[in-house]
Amino acid sequence: MPVEGTWNLSISTPIGKIKAAVELRRQNDGTLTGIAHGTGEEVPVSDITIVGGRLTWKQAITKPIRPYLAFDMTVDGDTLKGTSKAGRLPASMVTGERRAAAEHQA
Repeated sequence: MPVEGTWNLSISTPIGKIKAAVELRRQNDGTLTGIAHGTGEEVPVSDITIVGGRLTWKQAITKPIRPYLAFDMTVDGDTLKGTSKAGRLPASMVTGERRAAAEHQA
């Protein structure tokens, strides 16, 4: 299932909704790489896996706190739905939509 592209995410946390984006690209050797954008920072995405319709990745953030996040998402065409978990904290619900190609150029 192709997951390449930029995904707009909405993460429902105890402190409110956080908007973020994750860019996923396939390299020449077939591996997936990514960069996450949100809360004024850009961080690399690691451990990206796609098995069937399940997409997982990890990333560190520094704002507003410094957790290491683990995402576990279900891909359905151009939508994502799942969770993000930071350490021992409860999982946060995450939804996402793939940006249209025209939005990438804006």
